[in-house]
Amino acid sequence: MRNYMLTIAAALCMLFLTQISFAQDMSVEGLLDKAVLLSDKGDNAAAAEALTQGSAALESEAKGSDGTLKDKLLGKAGDLKSLIPLASGGKLQSGVLGKAVSAVKMLIGANRISSLLGKGESGLLGNASSLTSNLGLIKAGSSILGSDSQSKLGGLIGEATKSVGGRDKKGVAGKLAATASSKSLGSIVSLVGSAI
Repeated sequence: MRNYMLTIAAALCMLFLTQISFAQDMSVEGLLDKAVLLSDKGDNAAAAEALTQGSAALESEAKGSDGTLKDKLLGKAGDLKSLIPLASGGKLQSGVLGKAVSAVKMLIGANRISSLLGKGESGLLGNASSLTSNLGLIKAGSSILGSDSQSKLGGLIGEATKSVGGRDKKGVAGKLAATASSKSLGSIVSLVGSAI
């Protein structure tokens, strides 16, 4: 009987550690998307847990960031934390969490781009995949903006995306692409910062 209980305890411990590891392996945006999905399904306890993990991960990323939108991210982490009791009690209105997560996605993407811009040429060269991913995050969240801001942001994202591949080129071609794109990327960061 004792061995049986030890086996059960060990299995529960492994399950708990697996869940922690899984949460640590997920990105901030992945955890928050999970929270939205679970909330929409009505799984309140799981949604609250995903939201708890997501807001903690967002706070951690913001504190370790050197991007210009760090303070806005910390504010959004606080906003998400305030939604946790509503989520666990099943009182979170449909769409509220989704809008909050869309705003966070835009800020995360813009702040990560801001961090790369802050490193100058070295931050842009060889980082095409990271820039593409973060531009995608901004675009994914932009549906919450007014039509004028959304249209302007869409144009800037399109412009920046065209030159992404060139940033991974060697030598002069890569440097020219990085220089040309830094202006549109800076405009994107500014627009997101003023809109959210």
